[in-house]
Amino acid sequence: MAGLTYRQLSFDDLNDWAADDHQAALDVFLNTSAHLTNDNWGDMANAAQSPRQFFETYFQPVLIEDGAPMVFTGYFEPQLAGSRTKSEAFSIPIYALPDDPTKYTRRQIDEDQPLAGRGLEIAWLSDPVDLFFLQVQGSGRIQLPDGTMMRVGFAGKNGREYTSIGKVLIARRELAESDVTPESIREWVAQNGTKGQALLWENESYVFFKEITEVPADHGPLGALGASITAGRSIAVDPELTPLGAPVWIEKAGTHHLMTAQDTGSAIKGAQRADIFFGTGNEAGRLAGQVNDGGRMVVLLPNDMAKRICGKTT
Repeated sequence: MAGLTYRQLSFDDLNDWAADDHQAALDVFLNTSAHLTNDNWGDMANAAQSPRQFFETYFQPVLIEDGAPMVFTGYFEPQLAGSRTKSEAFSIPIYALPDDPTKYTRRQIDEDQPLAGRGLEIAWLSDPVDLFFLQVQGSGRIQLPDGTMMRVGFAGKNGREYTSIGKVLIARRELAESDVTPESIREWVAQNGTKGQALLWENESYVFFKEITEVPADHGPLGALGASITAGRSIAVDPELTPLGAPVWIEKAGTHHLMTAQDTGSAIKGAQRADIFFGTGNEAGRLAGQVNDGGRMVVLLPNDMAKRICGKTT
């Protein structure tokens, strides 16, 4: 990538580094390190001293930049009411990945129902907007009528380009940019009938799901490395530029914390780009929807890796 630079920093360069809860950061990193197979990570997780000393001994802070400004956003895991069986109350299907996923647009799946009756329905929701936001987030928990929880995760896509319906509403001057949140979009769709449904169809990308049974419902969802992610300590990054599993120091308004790069996202592209995981449920969604901040992120790379790449410009 043209203009990509790597600059080694010291831990003293990290604002409020000493004040962070390094034990909380280490717990998340150790949960992830079992899923790392790259030799760069070695056996460092087995040689931890104090949490802060661990990071300062085995890592070097590296600022990776590509000329674009830092953008932090937030994401969350929805929790929705649903059922394993279709009923009058729950009639919107969550589909498993078909053998021909790239054949249909979102509108064709909704209108023509080419996937119905093929045994692909893994659960049912009550509201098409619930399904839409579940697809945007890529995973979620479903509270079943008996009170038990079912977790679903990303299984695949139909290969169509993702379109932000929030940006569509802004471009059409239906909502001001400062007013666009998941709640305001939900309200707009509900209040606009067929226009609301047509807005959802503007995003032709359609996500398919699978039931996730290896993670207890009271743990965070699985990230890209197969480890459960943690609210306030896990971020999604561009894996082409930030190694998955790496500790990442983030600095934004109100937050100076060490997190772990545990996830990815189709909209998360660039060296200074991160999506912060806020947890599960409506409150987490509200908090995540408020985040659109600048700042910077600094990747902690293993000492040998940092030595190899620092000073490198591509």
